[in-house]
Amino acid sequence: MTRTRDEQAASDIATAAGVLLLDHRKALGSDTNPAEFKDAADRLSHEFIVAELARLFPDDAVLSEEGADDTARLNAHRVWIVDPLDGTREYGELGRSDWAVHVALIEKGALTVGAVAMPALGVTYSSADGRQERSSALPVRVAVSRTRRPEPVMRMADSMGAELIEMGSAGAKAMAVVRGDADIYAHAGGQYEWDSAAPVAVAQAAGLHVSRIDGSELRYNQEDPWLPDLLICRPELAPQALEVLNR
Repeated sequence: MTRTRDEQAASDIATAAGVLLLDHRKALGSDTNPAEFKDAADRLSHEFIVAELARLFPDDAVLSEEGADDTARLNAHRVWIVDPLDGTREYGELGRSDWAVHVALIEKGALTVGAVAMPALGVTYSSADGRQERSSALPVRVAVSRTRRPEPVMRMADSMGAELIEMGSAGAKAMAVVRGDADIYAHAGGQYEWDSAAPVAVAQAAGLHVSRIDGSELRYNQEDPWLPDLLICRPELAPQALEVLNR
């Protein structure tokens, strides 16, 4: 499938940032200060991504988790939404692969491009990959956090008799649904736009259902980037999931 310049750039930048993070991770050891190590990783990836976007798309705005928010983005036609390191906790644990790099593009308010690199797995998922075919699986598998289990999500999982699959970052959970290792990723514990923009772009292009947990549209490049909940799932599971999530 031929990729647009934007799609190729998002994928290339996310992938390259992931390589930098893998190299940085080699310094992780028992005598490493965890907070300083993870802060340096966030900064390394952020600075690389922002520099590459400025080089390739000098007129575009950027919203990054690690950067100061310039409200000029609200009037920009094109805004890149970036999470330089999604799953910082998992990144700081040797052997874990459930962390990611997110790069997404908003054009005139619409989410058009997304790339999610999972460097430790050696793969980058792109909205350019298009629709993915999946076979039904029972029991339903729900991707959940290792440490946070919002009540609406657990109620949904219980109602479906679901198997819980624990993993770290939002990007990792969403991509598990994209590749068919999970069927649902629902989040109700609080997020920001950079946590979900790229995963949602990839999931949507892959033919999955994406929405807020009340079924409403996910909107990006808002004045307040807080976007507290999310549902990504196989389309046939959406009606039941939404019904239970909204009880």
